[in-house]
Amino acid sequence: MKKLPVNFLFLCSFLILTGCSSAIKTEEKRIDEKQLSILPPEDLYGKLFFEVQENDSLFPDSKTFVDAVPRLAPEDIRKKYSEDQPETHAEMKAFLNQNFKIPEANTNYKTDSSSINLHIQKLWEVLKRPSDKQVSGTLIPLPNPYIVPGGRFREIYYWDSYFTMLGLQEDGETETIRNMVDNFAWLIETYGFIPNGNRTYYLSRSQPPFFAKMVELLAEIQGEEVYTEYLPALQKEHDFWMNGSDNAELQAYKRVVKLPDGEILNRYWDDKDTPRPESYREDVETAERAIAQNPHRTREEVYRDLRAAAESGWDFSSRWLSINGNGDFNLYSIHTTQIIPVDLNSLLYNLEQTLARGYELEAAPEKAEIYRRKAKNRKAAVQKYLWEEETGFYFDYNFKNDNTTGIYSLAGVYPLFLEISEEDQARRLAEALEQVFLRPGGLVSTPHNTGQQWDAPNGWAPLQYMSIEGLRNYGKDQLASEIRQRWLNLNQNVYQKSYKLLEKYNVEDLSKESGGGEYPTQDGFGWTNGVYQKLSKEE
Repeated sequence: MKKLPVNFLFLCSFLILTGCSSAIKTEEKRIDEKQLSILPPEDLYGKLFFEVQENDSLFPDSKTFVDAVPRLAPEDIRKKYSEDQPETHAEMKAFLNQNFKIPEANTNYKTDSSSINLHIQKLWEVLKRPSDKQVSGTLIPLPNPYIVPGGRFREIYYWDSYFTMLGLQEDGETETIRNMVDNFAWLIETYGFIPNGNRTYYLSRSQPPFFAKMVELLAEIQGEEVYTEYLPALQKEHDFWMNGSDNAELQAYKRVVKLPDGEILNRYWDDKDTPRPESYREDVETAERAIAQNPHRTREEVYRDLRAAAESGWDFSSRWLSINGNGDFNLYSIHTTQIIPVDLNSLLYNLEQTLARGYELEAAPEKAEIYRRKAKNRKAAVQKYLWEEETGFYFDYNFKNDNTTGIYSLAGVYPLFLEISEEDQARRLAEALEQVFLRPGGLVSTPHNTGQQWDAPNGWAPLQYMSIEGLRNYGKDQLASEIRQRWLNLNQNVYQKSYKLLEKYNVEDLSKESGGGEYPTQDGFGWTNGVYQKLSKEE
């Protein structure tokens, strides 16, 4: 398709937003919502975007402006900005308020004294969004209703949604689960992959590939025909992650890494190497510090590594950082794209097994055998490169340095959760979980206190759930039960004090809140609600 000029895209955006799209009659000028919705905020708003995002006095959270809804066509806003030329803080704030609907900085959900389970049931309606009817700023419209996490997260998030679905299943919200799976299948069909979330500024990256687990969950409810129904979407997702795997000349291309003995594993990546629009100031500052520390690095490399860590969902963590001479981790040492992660490759193993099952059910045994073999090869590579026999744990692997990173993290439980591990490995992993990770409130994400939110002292609902289920897969029920009870008790105690469920929790000091990272702890909260409902209703 011939590339359309930017001014023409802005004109079409105006026509759609004003309901006059029928004015475009000819085939060569026709443009659909998919094409309109791929414009990120820096392209929509030009100079205005950069001047707002570089000024931390306008919006302390860089995500606020990129989520703002334009009151006029973006082209008209750009023109007004050029004409008005607001200079002072007051003038700029007035211009923004006149031309955008600014999202609230925080959404505080109504608290009441309901039981925690009833409170979560009520929250499903609070967190539910209807299907989107039109293009609106950076939001990618979805055809079906969906659940958002809460707080500053006003859109769907890919891997969050699986853990949210666990609670929806417990509360009988089958239609909502189906709608969300259909939305993800639509995103794959429309864009070729599932983006980080349904925002235009997320269209260069994905998140941990849990779509196969979502299909499995829906199949548990509605029958195994679900596997064949979503087989085309599952296949396209695999194609996305494996793009470049057939190029024998490249060691690493996008998300694919070829190892010296011919094995193929995957890494996190982002197709852009610019500051993230939703974290613009933070990324620029990190890149400046990184270059000051190591002049051989480029800003583009740093931006790509920051973005790749965002694709991992672990933004940010010692997993992606180097230890300096003082024994500390600093964000500006980030090198995500050099790392083959345990979690990603375990999930892709599961995707390949799911494809084999789908093709078997579709009576395509040759294709089923292809994906069984791919899964078998991936499992062997995970065991070879990511398992460290000396310590008895799975670590991420730095393929540039040809060694494991040695950074303990709960990504190491994915082979338990997805049943890659052998029995003796499971025994040793359980010992490590108890000795390295177990805290009064559950499991800590990593034992390293770096100031990043995916490190100590924080615990996260999805990691607790996968650890518990992974241990159960191998009969380690006593430790699983201990983790489960500590986590539920922590959730309950915080709820009794605040009547809130949080995005993450401090599992080390139960008198303190969680923290770290680029933004305050959010309440709501989709995946915490889902995991709590799933674990608490087992009794």
